[in-house]
Amino acid sequence: MPHVISLSSLIPAGLTVEQFEAVDDVLIVTASGRNRQAACPSCSSPARRVHSRYIRGVTDLPAAGRMVRLRLITRRFRCDVGTCRRKIFAERFGEAVPERARRTGRMECIVHHLGLALGGRPAASFAERLMMPVSNDTLLRVVRRRARPRNDVLTTIGIDDFAFRRNHRYGSIVCDLQRRQIVKLLPDREIATVAAWLADHPDIRIVSRDRGGGYGEAAALALPEVVQVADRWHLMENASAAFLDAVRKSMKLIRVTLGATAIDPKLLTSAERIQYEGYLRREETNGVVEGLAADGIPIKEIVRRTGRSRKLVRQIVRGERTDVFRTRQGSLDPHLPYLDAQWEAGCRNGAELWRRLRGQGFLGSLRVVGEWATRRRRSEHISGSELRRTPSARTIARLMTLKRDHLTKSETVVVAAIEAGVPALAEARELTDRFHAMIRGRAVGDLVSWMHDAEESLLASFARGILKDASLSAVQGAIIETWSNGQTEGQVNKLKLVKRQMYGRAKLDLLEARLLGAA
Repeated sequence: MPHVISLSSLIPAGLTVEQFEAVDDVLIVTASGRNRQAACPSCSSPARRVHSRYIRGVTDLPAAGRMVRLRLITRRFRCDVGTCRRKIFAERFGEAVPERARRTGRMECIVHHLGLALGGRPAASFAERLMMPVSNDTLLRVVRRRARPRNDVLTTIGIDDFAFRRNHRYGSIVCDLQRRQIVKLLPDREIATVAAWLADHPDIRIVSRDRGGGYGEAAALALPEVVQVADRWHLMENASAAFLDAVRKSMKLIRVTLGATAIDPKLLTSAERIQYEGYLRREETNGVVEGLAADGIPIKEIVRRTGRSRKLVRQIVRGERTDVFRTRQGSLDPHLPYLDAQWEAGCRNGAELWRRLRGQGFLGSLRVVGEWATRRRRSEHISGSELRRTPSARTIARLMTLKRDHLTKSETVVVAAIEAGVPALAEARELTDRFHAMIRGRAVGDLVSWMHDAEESLLASFARGILKDASLSAVQGAIIETWSNGQTEGQVNKLKLVKRQMYGRAKLDLLEARLLGAA
């Protein structure tokens, strides 16, 4: 049995249809209120006497592929209460048609959600396709107007920084880790700003943060009793970075151990020769800076005398610029076992090796395979007195931290030689493994003994950083507590997406309104 749908059921509740007409692609509906009386906005007394009427234009949701415009016949009533300051007032229609609004309440809600999801121009373009034309400025105004701050009681928060413009200006994001929601955006990451906000929320008991000192100092200043929790992922990443720095500082000893204290440029490919020439130029600068540092001259004075940057001088003094070949993992690395097998089987032609690799799923160019074949061919002609190439610091760090059953025979020989020739580096690798196992196993009792063992090792700087300020208690909290800052990092990624949608319009209030409204 077919159902009959009346036009009255399609317009907002509380209105009665008086007339309707279709003009082009617009459906114009004349409607009026159903109630015979209205409450005075000032004294809330009911009023029945009608003073006059006027037409109010309101846009509603589209129907049947046409835009809908409401001609709302609005009555003015007289207030008969003698003490009321308001004598004449216009009737209100509640949430169906908000006061002074040019859109119905349900259309305003759709416009708000479009602004939250898409921002300005994309939402305006999509709204036009939905037969609800609205400008991008209006969309952003609606998002700002309907923004509501979070008033929930906070007990467990995560805080991290984000960039308005990288290396220039940063803000701070605060998340409720229990409700998994963003609660506040701060205009900067200064200690005073963060401490002032934390002081306004005395119910906070746990603060999860990264290992940067600013947020830790702010939490200790505003809420001395709060439990600070360092981010576990950053702790493990910092330990790995500290081991990589230890490898870089030991590169000269590693080259001596592997018998590679000199390099024959004739045995290098063109790309390797460019890197080697850059290394020789760096060595000249390194020698000057190291000589000044050996005489006890401070870094600031070395910067003034040499004209080099402070960062560069610090790296040289710390022994972090000793790599000859600073290579990254290439596209050919996963296919090296197959290439070695083909080479041993007698295939020595670079083009033929490349064609066979293409059949194995290799997407790289012929030049990459040709350089590998050239390097392999030249290495077979090196005599015992000639020296071979040392892997980069990053490659050595990766080989030393991998499990032995994941290494090839040649890689195992290299790692064994390094461990025998540079025992301090083997000790640092063992300390790094212990630290990772301690974080994964939640073994907080092992932290003190680990730090004691690391004091005289190549990881001493990392261990001192943990002791600094409130970092030790934060590291203990990271091991004990279930909370971590990974959730906050995810919210930062969401913030970046929203910020890039709005380009230059992403001011702090609008950015916060979109993020909090979407949650």
